[in-house]
Amino acid sequence: MKKDTINELFKSLEGGFDTEMPNSGHENRFLDKLKQQNNPVVLSESKKRTYWKPFLAVAASLILCFSVFTMMQQQEPELMDLASVSPELSQTQSFFTAAIEQEITLLEAERTPETEQMIYSAMRELKILEGEYESLKIDLTESGNDQRVIYAMITNFQNRINVLKTVLEHIEEVKNFKNNQNENTTTI
Repeated sequence: MKKDTINELFKSLEGGFDTEMPNSGHENRFLDKLKQQNNPVVLSESKKRTYWKPFLAVAASLILCFSVFTMMQQQEPELMDLASVSPELSQTQSFFTAAIEQEITLLEAERTPETEQMIYSAMRELKILEGEYESLKIDLTESGNDQRVIYAMITNFQNRINVLKTVLEHIEEVKNFKNNQNENTTTI
């Protein structure tokens, strides 16, 4: 139905449309008339005003980025550890760190195909304890030197040393058992 009414409309308007080309120079005459009126074209004013807008947008973006960066820096305090609490705890941390490194060195020296699985398990357990220590550092930073967190950190160091000592003892037992078997085999 609508197509029929549209078609009828166009049929009734047929021949009424201006389809002729304007005379040559029409555009120039039109522009001359505009100049004689001395009315400035609105488009030229808006272009002059928009030159500063991109600079303003860039400046606002830089200020916003700088503000966010500054706030992020203020919100992320440096994590504290035992050494940052007191000089005595700094010595304690140094002692435990040196003892753990020494035990790891002894453990690595005992690495053989028979002990590989035990050493791997011990190193995995150490990684877990180190992860717990990192979360304790966050807790210490947030709590402001809470004694319970400090004790938990010291206990974590002791647990790491105990894991390493226990594995070294098991390795010694394996070596002794292997030596005893070799002696029994040779005597028989």
